[in-house]
Amino acid sequence: QVQLVESGGGSVQTGGSLRLSCAASGYTASRICMGWFRQAPGKEREGVASISASTGTTRYAEYLDSVQGRFTISLDSAKSTLYLEMDSHKPGQTAMYYCAADFRGRSCPVLAARQYYHWGQGTKVTVSS
Repeated sequence: QVQLVESGGGSVQTGGSLRLSCAASGYTASRICMGWFRQAPGKEREGVASISASTGTTRYAEYLDSVQGRFTISLDSAKSTLYLEMDSHKPGQTAMYYCAADFRGRSCPVLAARQYYHWGQGTKVTVSS
């Protein structure tokens, strides 16, 4: 049974940094797509970043407060752990962050939540000014 367990969430001040981790277990697939999503209170879940395990190709969300350049997704295949390094947090970005994985060999990287089959329980990131 596939399990995704996020950790590393907590409180961070505006401009601060935080690193999230997602430990994956229970899978044997070779074509792995993983991603990070976030959901702010009262809003829909949105894709933040995605990575293809086989090619290392990454993709980041293109928001107005663009995460590209501030967030970095990486995968340690030996440890089966996905990371999201977040720098320069902006105010109002408090959200639950979710790790997601898909092993069906579909197009990757991808930021659409419907493309992922497995999800973690989430870890909360609170940004304070």
